[in-house]
Amino acid sequence: MGWWLRLCWSLLVVIMLEGGHADGREVTYDGRSLIINGQRQILLSGSIHYPRSTPQFYMQNFTTKIVNLMKSEGLYASQGGPIILSQIENEYQNIEPAFHEKGPPYVLWAAKMAVGLQTGVPWVMCKQQDAPDPVEPIIRSAEDIAFHVALFIARNGSFVNYYMYHGGTNFGRTSSSYVVTAYYDQAPLDEYGEQPKWGHLKELHAVIKLCSTTLLQGTQTKFPLGTQQEAIVFEENTGGCSAFLINNDTNNNAIVQFRKTSFQLPPKSISILPDCKKVTFNTAMVNIKFNNRITTPVQTFDSANYWKEFNDVIVNFRDTSLKSNGLLEQTSTTKDKSDYLWYTLSFQPNSPCSNPILHVESSAHVAHAFLNNIFVGSANGRFREGFKLDIPIQLNNGMNNISILSVMVGLQVGLLGEDLKTYEEGNLGNVVWNNGISPNQRFTWYKVTLNLSSMGKGETWVNGQSIGRYWSSYLDEKGNPSQIMYHVPRSFLKPSGNLLVLLEETVGNPLQISLNTVSITNV
Repeated sequence: MGWWLRLCWSLLVVIMLEGGHADGREVTYDGRSLIINGQRQILLSGSIHYPRSTPQFYMQNFTTKIVNLMKSEGLYASQGGPIILSQIENEYQNIEPAFHEKGPPYVLWAAKMAVGLQTGVPWVMCKQQDAPDPVEPIIRSAEDIAFHVALFIARNGSFVNYYMYHGGTNFGRTSSSYVVTAYYDQAPLDEYGEQPKWGHLKELHAVIKLCSTTLLQGTQTKFPLGTQQEAIVFEENTGGCSAFLINNDTNNNAIVQFRKTSFQLPPKSISILPDCKKVTFNTAMVNIKFNNRITTPVQTFDSANYWKEFNDVIVNFRDTSLKSNGLLEQTSTTKDKSDYLWYTLSFQPNSPCSNPILHVESSAHVAHAFLNNIFVGSANGRFREGFKLDIPIQLNNGMNNISILSVMVGLQVGLLGEDLKTYEEGNLGNVVWNNGISPNQRFTWYKVTLNLSSMGKGETWVNGQSIGRYWSSYLDEKGNPSQIMYHVPRSFLKPSGNLLVLLEETVGNPLQISLNTVSITNV
């Protein structure tokens, strides 16, 4: 029943590796690198997230101008430059339905226009399911990432940005619809200390820093060492020397001769010699131990004695503070303060109806329907799709009350327990908690004195801090939940007396919740 716009900020972590001297005291650059405070720098950075704003349309004249500018400077990889990929449009699919039948043709036009610019590198669209020629993403290994970073530096690169360097967890309501709380756990910096990407790249960065002065000040020379092998050497007038020995053969080892010494290169690898004599790092030789992430239950909450529950109220028409002759748009009404909004009406049938049906059409994500305070059905849509709900109902002869809870991302507090902040320890006395567990109860708040995990659909708080939404009952194409383990940071926990509160929106079994620890074992 509306759109939700989320704005995120970006944190860019930059490591500056000092190199040769240059004149001046301002931030500038020359043909070799950026110059900061008079020092040439090699920059290594990692993106935590990217800013999001109102979708912008990339018009043909603007796109053509930028592409031609890049071409004129020889910046595309097909020209020997650093640009290996280009993107046209960004999450246009989010607003595509608003353009009705004109939306899909625009996607095809934008793709055809971009490809027609003939950059020699691939074009992609972000989150565009109907983009032509889809390419499945790959999970890159530590060795592959290290190889291409080292190759870029060897070819006079001076700024490398890892996207993403850290994924992390969406806590609270910061994750969007149908999105798991975990955000790209294949990034080098992992919440649980998974290796070897972080450690392998750390060693690469140390070697680059060791020879950064020579890389920035020295003269570069290239020469072949074999049919698929080459050397890239940097030498200073003062005698400094660093070398990159490259094996582009993806299947076979290679033995090469460099300065009267034999070196063995693994398949698709680069050996870095900071002094042109001894190999300090090879991109394919990982010294960091590989490890696996293992979760182990340390406490279960399988006894009803652990739990207390509070059943949220079903709103009736007479209890509402805002009344209208028509349906109000959800996001405009609620101002992004909750995921929930009640729509309710009271009426008396003016004529007999033998087979009444409650019909609901929604652009939200979920709708739960109640007739005279009794749950009669629910439905949910798919990604970016609305849905319909048709339920046979039995009406009273007199007054009837229909209440529909619309659920989506972003929206005035809609649930009593949410309004009263029953997930905070200081507010537990605001409602009456019942001992034990009642089966098949919807919109029930559960609390316990220690924990973590998942159930049907809802949100979880640990000591008053939300660890995110869960929707374990929403299954993927293989019939599995997209996520069942939820991260509880150590900073959220107390030495004792921890409080876990769950809002279960559908039906779940809190007796099967467990608290797990994550351990890393070497392979």
